[in-house]
Amino acid sequence: MLTTTTRIAALAAMLALSTGPALADAERLEADLRARFAGTPGEFTLGEVSDSLLGGRTTAEDLSFVEPGGERVSVARYVVEGDYDAPDAVILEGLNVEARGEDVGRITAERMRVAEPEGPLLWGEGRSLEEAFVAAELTIDGLAMEGEGGGVASADGKKPRPARAASRGRVTVEHLQAVDLSRRAVGRLEMSGIAGESEGGDIGAGRFSLAALRIEGLRQRDGEEEDATLDRLEMNDLSIEADRLVAELASLSVDGDMTDGEGGVRLESLELDLARMIEMAPPAERTQLRMASNVLTGGSGRLTLDAVFDGNWEALGAKALLAGESRISAGDAFRWDLDVELPVRLPDGVEPSTYLARMDDLEGVTLLGGEIETTLTDLGLFGRMPAVMAASRGIGEAQFLEQARTQAKGFGTMLGPEFGAVLDGLVDMMEGQASELMVHLTLPAESGVDSLAADPLALPSKLSMRVETR
Repeated sequence: MLTTTTRIAALAAMLALSTGPALADAERLEADLRARFAGTPGEFTLGEVSDSLLGGRTTAEDLSFVEPGGERVSVARYVVEGDYDAPDAVILEGLNVEARGEDVGRITAERMRVAEPEGPLLWGEGRSLEEAFVAAELTIDGLAMEGEGGGVASADGKKPRPARAASRGRVTVEHLQAVDLSRRAVGRLEMSGIAGESEGGDIGAGRFSLAALRIEGLRQRDGEEEDATLDRLEMNDLSIEADRLVAELASLSVDGDMTDGEGGVRLESLELDLARMIEMAPPAERTQLRMASNVLTGGSGRLTLDAVFDGNWEALGAKALLAGESRISAGDAFRWDLDVELPVRLPDGVEPSTYLARMDDLEGVTLLGGEIETTLTDLGLFGRMPAVMAASRGIGEAQFLEQARTQAKGFGTMLGPEFGAVLDGLVDMMEGQASELMVHLTLPAESGVDSLAADPLALPSKLSMRVETR
């Protein structure tokens, strides 16, 4: 049986073994932190640096660095977990970053954890913000960002890019998680409990909330600093209430990864509160806006939009088949459908799958014919148009429709019978004689997209166009 003296000696030996390396880590962390800010204009202060009882965790308290211009970075607690040279994680608690100058701003976070960082210090001399967070995983709780100014800092932290309008705003995020962070890519980014408010900007003062946002496969293209691609984006339950926009969105999903031959966009239940937006508009504009709202919504003042855009491609040697289906539904107003099937020849020397997966438009490809069919369906919009349009011109509905028919024939004479048939079909829908207008196009073979776009008025003579109403 061990005596009391033996037990005390054994405990002292265990403590000595466990605290020895950790104390060395604490000394190294303090030395590294002080060396990082040594010679940098400004004042750096550091509180107590200590180790855990059993090692494997080194903590620095009350870090603060204040630059001569007033910029400030402070951290209540900086923790290095695991091996000091190759940490399991670095944790920052009570983070506060304040900026001054052209763009006044502040970033705070209750807790930030960086898993498997490149070293015990998240930032170093000459390292950019992107390089600081090269890690397996980043999680942030209680994130808040607020700022004001007429510019937005560039990605490299240099001269700010001019913003569209000076504004002041604040955004908060309850939880953020990002995995597989590299200098030019993020494997997955998820945020929840997002809310914000702004005192200015493109849509005016207001506030917004977003329940969840998920981004997968975000990558910056080589050699293109501001061009990025993503594999997938999803957002749910967005609400916006601002001076020039009042809207709610149930969900938006974007499949941007075309390497598998298909992608698309789906927007579900975007509801625009036109009545509220009109109330906040300048008084001189409200009459015209109410007329437009009545045509679109039948007097309800609320317009709901749903949209689906699906596209796919199939490589056939040096040729390819591009196809797509799209549909936009606007509540009690209209529905628009578009079906496209285009055989094309690709530029010489390209690898088809790589070229098609990154293709943003049809520039450089040769059309080998193809079919495009679009259908416009009246869900109430066209039946309401004559009364409102006639009232705005101070004439009767019959006279308005007669003028519209005359104008359609005149445009048909100038631009061709195909365009005239389209305009005639729209008048038929306004008169209640038709509920759908379908246009079927057959494209010419061996034609470049650039040449077709250069002379749009000559398109009817270059393609086959069939117009039907029903």
